[in-house]
Amino acid sequence: MSNAYPITKTGYEKLRAELKHLTSVERPAVVKAIEEARAHGDLKENAEYHAAKERQSFIEGRLQEINGKLANCNVIDPSTLSGDKVIFGATVTVLDLDSDEETTYTIVSEDEADLANHTISFTSPIARGLIGKRVGDEVTIRIPKGQIDMEIVEVEFK
Repeated sequence: MSNAYPITKTGYEKLRAELKHLTSVERPAVVKAIEEARAHGDLKENAEYHAAKERQSFIEGRLQEINGKLANCNVIDPSTLSGDKVIFGATVTVLDLDSDEETTYTIVSEDEADLANHTISFTSPIARGLIGKRVGDEVTIRIPKGQIDMEIVEVEFK
């Protein structure tokens, strides 16, 4: 199970909901749009037809991606975890040693990452730099715009 895809319970439910929506709403709608566009005649110059076919291709690709992730996922409930070591599912408070500002991040799957909500993917540079470290550790993390120096202030599991 080396290609297991870690995901939180919330992320898993979100993916299942997206899968259901794509199969029960989006897919039938795009099939109907293709049928309607075909009825208009010449397909070579039919923008609606080409747009619907492109949308259909996107939907089928996303369905395949979601099904693959769900088949290989390892659902993790952060509330069952504990300790002071940063791992997947941890909510980590860090102190930027240059600006003296504290920030809190929760380390989640790629599908759940949303920087505006302070959730970061376990594959992101910041998460990779924090994983395996403990409260009190200072880390230097290379990010696209240079590097940041941080101290891990707190590790929680919610």
